[in-house]
Amino acid sequence: MNKKLFVLLVVLMSLSLIGLIFVQSFWIKKSIESSEEQFSSSVSEALNSVTNKISERETKNYFDRYLNAKDSIGELKGAQLTNFFFIDRDVNSNEILLYEHGILEEDYGISSTFFDSTDGADTTIIKNFTSKRTTSIFKEDFDLEGNAFRLNPIQRIEKIGGLNKMEKAAMEEMFMVHAKRTAIHMRVSKQEIELLLQRELENRGVDIAFEYGIYSNGLPTKVKSSKFKYAETNIYKSPMFVDFEGVSNFDLLVAFPKKKRFLVQSILGLAMLSLLFTIIIVVAYSGAIYQLIRQKQISEIKTDFINNMTHEFKTPIATINLAVEAIKNPKIIGDQEKVLRYLQMIRDENKRMHAQVENVLRISKLEKNQLDISKDRVNVHEIIEDAITHVELIVDDRGGYIHTHLDAERSEILANEMHFTNVLVNILDNAIKYSEEAPKIDVFTEKAKNYIIIKVQDQGTGMSKGVVKKVFEKFYREHTGDIHNVKGHGLGLSYVKKIVEDHQGEVYAESEKGKGSTFYIKLPLI
Repeated sequence: MNKKLFVLLVVLMSLSLIGLIFVQSFWIKKSIESSEEQFSSSVSEALNSVTNKISERETKNYFDRYLNAKDSIGELKGAQLTNFFFIDRDVNSNEILLYEHGILEEDYGISSTFFDSTDGADTTIIKNFTSKRTTSIFKEDFDLEGNAFRLNPIQRIEKIGGLNKMEKAAMEEMFMVHAKRTAIHMRVSKQEIELLLQRELENRGVDIAFEYGIYSNGLPTKVKSSKFKYAETNIYKSPMFVDFEGVSNFDLLVAFPKKKRFLVQSILGLAMLSLLFTIIIVVAYSGAIYQLIRQKQISEIKTDFINNMTHEFKTPIATINLAVEAIKNPKIIGDQEKVLRYLQMIRDENKRMHAQVENVLRISKLEKNQLDISKDRVNVHEIIEDAITHVELIVDDRGGYIHTHLDAERSEILANEMHFTNVLVNILDNAIKYSEEAPKIDVFTEKAKNYIIIKVQDQGTGMSKGVVKKVFEKFYREHTGDIHNVKGHGLGLSYVKKIVEDHQGEVYAESEKGKGSTFYIKLPLI
């Protein structure tokens, strides 16, 4: 993939993800704000309902006390009846309309304790007014001479009533004037406020703990909950005992200590679902980016592998061609010694190419789980000695050595002899290839519980920590300048890891740049 196109795709995907996260965050913020507005509206409605019910209850108490006091008086102190009349005669129909409105004024002497007065007055003047309205219609009868001699009643409507709305309002105002002189804790109790608040809030879906207090002109009164604290913010209030002029000296204040938690919980379900989907998208995005980068790296590594393979096949092919051309030379073909030498060269180079192809095929089969690995009881020490014989000529040729320190008391494992030999040969071959000077290699074995640990230590160029983490990956090779400076395809250690893991073992490496490397193989003992 083109590098610019790859960067563009990553940038676009990143911007899309950031935009999605921003939209989700904005939506959650708006949901909380909307929930808070709804909460405030519900609380305000509940407070107004509570204050109205308390005012209505107080007014009803005054009326009930007034009626009870009136009924207990017995004889009236005085009464006066006032009648208003209205007479209208219709000449055409000979009907007479008589409207009579009588107002009965009753004076009661009610004890001053009705208002719990402390001014020393003996009585409180309270009068009752009863309204009696009568509508009568009469029709005149005439004699033969045309003179009216009697009135026949046709219709009579009589209504008896007490106070009308205006009179009732006047009486309520009278009660309010007196109530203002009463202490607030005598007018409303904590229990009444708590009960009404809880009921009204629950009716509106606000099931949350609250604290309350009644303030008079900004100053606290005795009527408040034990944990109520006044604050400029997060306080809801509603005026109490509003008079007919719209003036109130008292405010009911309510605070919700757990308001934020309540608001968050109200949208928690949707928010968590949204967060879950966002996390899934982030994980999927990260995985996609990782796979893109991984594929790009693999593409580069495979290109490197093909270049290496081509380079390494080029030399043996050229050697074989030269050997064949030499054999065809009439001067050489008669020399049996030289012919055998060139034939041996062709055989060796052919085996070398075959071994490289087999290595690639083995890795391919391992990845597809098609490699048949049968296991038998084998001795690790014997396999180590066998593996060393495969490379000792190369080591001797370069003036190096391989020393063994086989100290494990037990060394029998369940393994495939051929593949496990290849594992050790690959590790030893790496130690030789990455030793710039004469290879100096030590092989150790030791027993740890029910495991045997094989340690291959060299004094070569070593690896950085970043390389150590990737050294067992397929096609990975550390580059030190020219990509062909060390022959190989980055397949050997990948093969080692897969074979060891198939034997229920572990393989890992320790290294330091310039100080050599140590490879560890841990396998279960029989």
